[in-house]
Amino acid sequence: MNGIVLILVAGIFFLAMYKVYGSFIAKRLGINDKEETPSHTMYDGVDYVPAKAPILLGHHFASIAGVGPIVGPVIAAGFGWMPVFVWVLFGAPFIGGVHDYTTIIASIRHKAKSIGQIIEEYIGISGKKIFLIFAWSTLVLVVAVFSIIVADTFVSIPSAGTSSILFILLAILFGLAINKLKTPLWLATIIGVTLLFLSIYAGIIFPLALTKSEWLVILFVYVFIASVTPVWILLQPRDYLNSYFLYALLIGGIIGLFFMAPTLQLPAFTTFNLDKIGFLFPALFVTVACGAVSGFHSIVASGTTSKQLNKESDGKLIGYGGMLIEGILAILALTAVSTFTSKEFSDLLITKGPVTAFSMGVANFIESIPLLSVTAHTATIFVALAVAAFALTTLDTTTRLGRYVFQEFFEMRGETEPNKIGTNRFVATAVTVAAGVALTFSGQTMSIWPVFGSANQLLAGLALLTITVWLVKLKKSFIFTLIPMLFMFSFTLTALIMLFYNNIFVHQHYALAILSVILFILAVVLAVKSYPILANAGKADNVTEKLVTH
Repeated sequence: MNGIVLILVAGIFFLAMYKVYGSFIAKRLGINDKEETPSHTMYDGVDYVPAKAPILLGHHFASIAGVGPIVGPVIAAGFGWMPVFVWVLFGAPFIGGVHDYTTIIASIRHKAKSIGQIIEEYIGISGKKIFLIFAWSTLVLVVAVFSIIVADTFVSIPSAGTSSILFILLAILFGLAINKLKTPLWLATIIGVTLLFLSIYAGIIFPLALTKSEWLVILFVYVFIASVTPVWILLQPRDYLNSYFLYALLIGGIIGLFFMAPTLQLPAFTTFNLDKIGFLFPALFVTVACGAVSGFHSIVASGTTSKQLNKESDGKLIGYGGMLIEGILAILALTAVSTFTSKEFSDLLITKGPVTAFSMGVANFIESIPLLSVTAHTATIFVALAVAAFALTTLDTTTRLGRYVFQEFFEMRGETEPNKIGTNRFVATAVTVAAGVALTFSGQTMSIWPVFGSANQLLAGLALLTITVWLVKLKKSFIFTLIPMLFMFSFTLTALIMLFYNNIFVHQHYALAILSVILFILAVVLAVKSYPILANAGKADNVTEKLVTH
């Protein structure tokens, strides 16, 4: 089969779903721009800051994308390209898009708080605290893992380090130009994007060669500063500008794909049981996360995105549309590595890793564009730099989200004053970064990552469970979130059971086995707490409805 078919089918289907199913969800949520969002009603100039839709889409997309929609599909391609393609094709619009869009709207109707706040509102404070502890622990792991990924990338590609530092400085200038000098967005974008690509060239000319330890120190200092500074100074403009990196990568890759018109050489299907990954069910759905659905998105959506949403109608483009764009990136990643033979793909995955395999595949597409006259080597460097930029974006966004979750844990309801130390943004950031530092230098970070692949998808299931409970309490239609939630629980709980078995009886990793049990219990406890509400969905609700929305 020709690789063009995969992109065409996905692109047409996603556009149709955005128009039809995205509008269907908007009606079920009762989108209304007459209600002011928290970015206006709770404006503080630090976290609650309204952003124009294109800027917020760039921030949101850059935050949720990272390397997830690249690494997952590439690794899972070992099953063959067909299972991955089908999962992304249907998962992105019917599960991931629903998950991201509804989370944003639910959050803005609860003062732009996290899913934990909504759990407290409708399930109970104990459920909230369990969820927040789990979410914060997951975010700390992501901080540690991505610190290592970024540091390793900067060591192996010194030009990426120089370019990334220039990106940060450029983002600060862009933020000041937009928010203080009131420069028109179109003008600032043209200048900013031009300087962005010049920064890549500058990085190639002046590579910054540092050791891994030196980069780690710089990165941890950077993420601390990025977490506590106002969002409009650094995080928002950096993510917006970096999104053009990914747009260029997507557009260049897709255009090149049409010129190259490659034949897919990987088999459509290879095996039901892949070494080091496991059986097709549930491994496929845990491995291919961000391209189809990811629990991390719910933390981004209800953490930074909801605090910047200018109006409710923007949620469809940013939440649902952003997920579909990420689905296209996942399909591009799958297509790129499917052009290799099975042996080439296997050798690349073992010796170079999934990011390099993706970079080389997309670089071959870009090289095929006649007018660019770009070599495969140059294109590979560009793709690798883009991936490194997004890994850094995920790192600083995750640190800020960890700070939000930590602060929210210490916020008390009712008349009780919140814990002033726990809710202090500097303290919350320091604790989050310190935990990330400890985990990074423990040497155990990467070994426990497989369990958190399941944890990430479990977060999505828990978010959908919470949204379903919220819709039930508001007496709104909820089937469109209930069915995806049940599916998410089915494979994440199965994955945790299998991880427990393998870590006890096969690998003797008892700590990982215990962690799997803890995550399993968390999901079951919250499901049990939610069951009475869902069971009475069709009956008269005797509980006074907490109308936090119109």
